[in-house]
Amino acid sequence: MPSPRSTLRTRLAGLLAAVLAAVALTAVEPAPRAAHAAACTGTTGVTVVVDFGALGGGVQVACALGDPTSGITALQGAGFTVTGTSRWGLAFVCRINGKPTSATEPCVNTPPTTAYWSYWHATSGGAWTYSSSGASAYNPAPGTVEGWAFGAGAAPSIAAP
Repeated sequence: MPSPRSTLRTRLAGLLAAVLAAVALTAVEPAPRAAHAAACTGTTGVTVVVDFGALGGGVQVACALGDPTSGITALQGAGFTVTGTSRWGLAFVCRINGKPTSATEPCVNTPPTTAYWSYWHATSGGAWTYSSSGASAYNPAPGTVEGWAFGAGAAPSIAAP
């Protein structure tokens, strides 16, 4: 039978490992590369639309130059900072540019269905389509538009540029 001291050490080691894993998974990605503060032209990159309207902000449009390998890299390449959840990392986007704040959403698990970043795709000038893939798994093609809107799953409030 293990001693109480040995049991305490084992529990503390397990707790420390869990805390370190949570911190690693909640990582805010490194600073994104410089982006154009407008829609991409032609197939020079992927246009990214982020609608902060439900959070008291406006809509921002930027260009992720080149051929981003995922929706997350497009979002970052367009100049946005992204924070995942403790549980899922960047497989679930919890914050874009620090919104919503940590006072509103701690980003431990997935946020509620009434207050999350929904992910959308469109062709230039086309209709928004809700993504059936997560942003870390989806590979947007140059010349397309990626959309993000905070709330209960509504599309971005502007037409795809």
